Amino acid sequence: MEMLRQKLLIIEDDEAIRGQMRWALADEFDVLTAADPESAMQSVRDWRPALITLDLGLPPDTNDVSEGFRLLGRILQHDPLAKVVVITGNRERSSAIKAISHGAHDFLVKPVAIEELKIILKRAVYVHSLEFEQARLQKGSFEDQGFEEVLGMNARIQEVFTTVRKVAVSDVPVLVGGESGTGKELIARAIHSQSLRKQRPFIPINCGAIPDALLESELFGHEKGSFTGAHIQRNGRIELAQGGTLFLDEIAELPLLLQVKVLRFLQDHRIERIGGRDSIGIDVRVIAATNKCLRKMTEEGRFREDLYYRLAVVNIDLPPLRERGEDIVLLARAFLQKYVPDRARPKTLSPEAVEAINSYGWPGNVRELENRIRRAVTFSDGPMIRPSDLGFGPAEEAPQHLDLKKAKEELEVRFVQKAILKHNGNISKAAEELGLSRPTVHHIIKKYNRLESIRKG
Repeated sequence: MEMLRQKLLIIEDDEAIRGQMRWALADEFDVLTAADPESAMQSVRDWRPALITLDLGLPPDTNDVSEGFRLLGRILQHDPLAKVVVITGNRERSSAIKAISHGAHDFLVKPVAIEELKIILKRAVYVHSLEFEQARLQKGSFEDQGFEEVLGMNARIQEVFTTVRKVAVSDVPVLVGGESGTGKELIARAIHSQSLRKQRPFIPINCGAIPDALLESELFGHEKGSFTGAHIQRNGRIELAQGGTLFLDEIAELPLLLQVKVLRFLQDHRIERIGGRDSIGIDVRVIAATNKCLRKMTEEGRFREDLYYRLAVVNIDLPPLRERGEDIVLLARAFLQKYVPDRARPKTLSPEAVEAINSYGWPGNVRELENRIRRAVTFSDGPMIRPSDLGFGPAEEAPQHLDLKKAKEELEVRFVQKAILKHNGNISKAAEELGLSRPTVHHIIKKYNRLESIRKG
C-alpha cells in the first residue's frame, strides 16, 4: 500500500526559485506554492500543509525580515503542528536562528541544497506524524483505542496494549507489574474502560498508603459499634466496587493476616463487614498492581503463594520509561501540549532539551517526566523549552558525543553502585532491590573494574 504523501507549501517570492524547488520536490511531496503572505495563508487555511518552506525576505522589502516573521507567527497560530523550514540569505543567519526560537522547525541558508532540504523535510515529516498522532489521541481517539491517556508507539508498550484488549473482555484477575511511575493505574483503568463493566464503578485503593489498623475496615467495611469510633455502618471499597472493578494498588504491602481474608473473598466472592454476621455476595473484577517481585516474596514467605496465583491469572509487565526509546520525547511533547494553557502561544522543546530528555535515565519514569514538563512550562520565558527549564543541571544534560552503548553501560554502573552503597556492600540486598540475581550483580562488578573496590568494602 502506497503511503499518503505529505503536502508541502513553498513560500517564495522569486518565481524562478519557486519553480525550481517545486520541480525538485514534486516526486516526494504534494507541492503547493505561494508568492506572498496572503496567498500563503489562504493555502494554509485551505490545505493545512504539514510542511512549509518560508523565505524570510518577503516583499515589500526583501532586506527586511519583519514580514517573514509576521507570517511565521500567523502560520503557527493557525496550525501549531506545521513544520516551517525557514530559508534565508547569509546576512540574515542570526534572523534564522531567532526564527527557531519563535517556533520554526529548522532553517537553511541560500543557495538551498535540495538534498539537504529533503533530509530536513523527511525528518520533519516524522516529527509531525508523532505530534499529529499525539494530538489526535488527546482530542478523543483514546476512547477509540481504549487507553484513555495511555500513549506509546514503542514495541513493548504496544504489546501491553494488545494484552489489555484481550483481557478486557473477560473477568480474569490481572496483576500489573512495573516500577513506580510507569502508569500501572492507567493500565488498570484502560482495562476497566474496555470491559463490560465500564458503566459500573472503578474503585482504587492503595494498600501501602493506609495504616494496617485501618486497612481492613477500608477494604471490607464495618458495622456500627464494631470498634471504638465506629459510630455508623460503613461500606468498604470492595462493596463499593459492586458490579465494577476493584483496583488493589501496591498489593505487596498487604499484611499477611489481611492476605488470608482477601484470598477468601477471591475464592468465595463473599465478604463480611467487621463486626457483621451476614455474608454479602460480591460481583467485582479484581486488578492488582505492584512494583515488587511477588514471586520472590512468596519464596521468602512474605506473600501467600495461593493469593499470588489467584491474582496473577494474567501478568502485564510495564517497561520502564528509559527502555521505551522514541516514546520518551513523544510523551514529553504530549505533556507539553497538555500543560500549555494558551494554545495561541505554543511551546516546543529545543534540540538541547530533546537531547537531554533522551540521555537521562528517568528513575521516576513517566510520572517524573510529567512533573518536569509541568516545571518547564512554569519556568520557561519564551516559546522554547531548554534543559534548564526541565531542571537538568550540567551533569544531567546530554553528552556532546553520543554513544548509546557507553551511556547504557554508565547507567548500569551507576544504578548498581548506588544500590551497593545503600546496602553497605550487601550484594544480596542490592540485587533484590535492583531486581537482579546475585550472579548478575557479581558479573557487573567484575565487568566494570571501577566497582571492585566497593564490593571488597
